[in-house]
Amino acid sequence: MTHPDLHSYQKQLLQQRDALRARLNQLRGGEPSRALASAAHFSGHEDTPAQANTERDLELALDEHETAELRRIDAALQRVETGTYGHFVACGTTIPEDRLRATPDAERCMDCQSALEDA
Repeated sequence: MTHPDLHSYQKQLLQQRDALRARLNQLRGGEPSRALASAAHFSGHEDTPAQANTERDLELALDEHETAELRRIDAALQRVETGTYGHFVACGTTIPEDRLRATPDAERCMDCQSALEDA
């Protein structure tokens, strides 16, 4: 991968990471962890217990999804630093440019992802 392309993907990943961190911070109300955010958000809640549980579960699921996405972005940035960015992690195949543009944190080709999900 050429240096200008690599810089472009690194910039895109950094922007995605910053946006995700901002969303996580907003979701958590500035709290550093899910547990503290959930406790602060639902203490003294006026909804029924079922409503509160549903809202809490939804918030935790969103937080978990975005935290996993943040880990993938951080891993991709680490691959940029180590010089392995642009290749799938499991099989080492070069990632097509179209795939990188659409998903700059891609880790697995379709075959490797299918094998992982089938396991």
